[in-house]
Amino acid sequence: MNFEFSEEQTMIKDSVSRFVRERYDFDTRRGIIESDDGISREFWTMFAELGWLSVPFAEEYGGFGGNVVDIAVVMEEMGKGIMVEPYASTVVVFGGLLSASTNAALKEQVIPSIIEGDCLGSFAYMEPQSRYEMSDVSTTAIATGDGYTLNGVKTVVANGGTAHKFVVTARTSGEQFDHSGVSLFLVDATAPGVDVKAYKMMDGQSAATLTLTDVAVDQSQLLNAAGEGMDLIGQVMPQILIGLSAEALGIMATLNTLTVEYSKTRQQFGAPIGSFQVLQHRMVDTFMGCEQTKSMLYRGLCESKSETDAVALAKTVHALKATVARYGKIIGEEAIQLHGGIGMTDELNIGHYVKRLMMINTSYGDGDFHQKAFNQLSYSA
Repeated sequence: MNFEFSEEQTMIKDSVSRFVRERYDFDTRRGIIESDDGISREFWTMFAELGWLSVPFAEEYGGFGGNVVDIAVVMEEMGKGIMVEPYASTVVVFGGLLSASTNAALKEQVIPSIIEGDCLGSFAYMEPQSRYEMSDVSTTAIATGDGYTLNGVKTVVANGGTAHKFVVTARTSGEQFDHSGVSLFLVDATAPGVDVKAYKMMDGQSAATLTLTDVAVDQSQLLNAAGEGMDLIGQVMPQILIGLSAEALGIMATLNTLTVEYSKTRQQFGAPIGSFQVLQHRMVDTFMGCEQTKSMLYRGLCESKSETDAVALAKTVHALKATVARYGKIIGEEAIQLHGGIGMTDELNIGHYVKRLMMINTSYGDGDFHQKAFNQLSYSA
């Protein structure tokens, strides 16, 4: 199996890596987080100019025509800089749902604006009672003439405070927990009845609570057939989980590198702590955890590109997310402990990497959730 990136993928990887290294240092990131928006509009415009926002979109919309491997390449390098700009929420998730949509007019209208950097988007699916179960939807969409009226509350909407548009899950039929009957609507952030309350998460990224009160949407704003939204989500979810896992891998690799470098300079008992065999063993364990995560990620990438059936791919991405949760916790804890007291301070970047790892773990299901899902698929096979 050839795991080498293509020439185009290597160029994208080098482009993001160079930007992180030269333009996105830790102090710059902290300044962005402390700004009113919590993101850099200037950098987002640069991302558009560099072509990063076009990576996963079809050429007919002005995109690069890339695939999940290209997304993983970008996300891994962005993870190394723990970038707070909404690439995952806008391009991978929001853009991924639109790309999979059967509404051609909607795609032609919105996707080019994402590529140009003019449209920031987010996926509003989580509700106060739903936790990780996406089909637990109490937000309602009542048919009214040529459209629908939406009512409900969505929580922890990634980068909801800066989003121009949302893909919203709402129930058009069935009971609260039914898989069928959930529909996907494109909702403008400025539409009457839409209330957005933004706040900062512990990793520095922003989120929002989205309240919908008698929000009128036209039938043309449906992403696919009414009641079949969960099928579209299931189609895009492997790409989303692989992208987030690639970001996590970039963070893990960076934590390992920073920890090894620090162990060569910190003196204890007249010698660098990296010379102590017991600490060497622990750093080998974290290195192996990172490599095992990379292996699972590459398996997911290979299966995404092959003719693997949907169930086999779902098992792999569940296993990948569970692996990220397991080794992300180990690597994060070891990095903080081996840095000693300074590892706990906000002035050092270590804690910020670990916080982002923790948030990735809770995104679209934590390790326990995905382990359970993997087990269920394995037992039913």
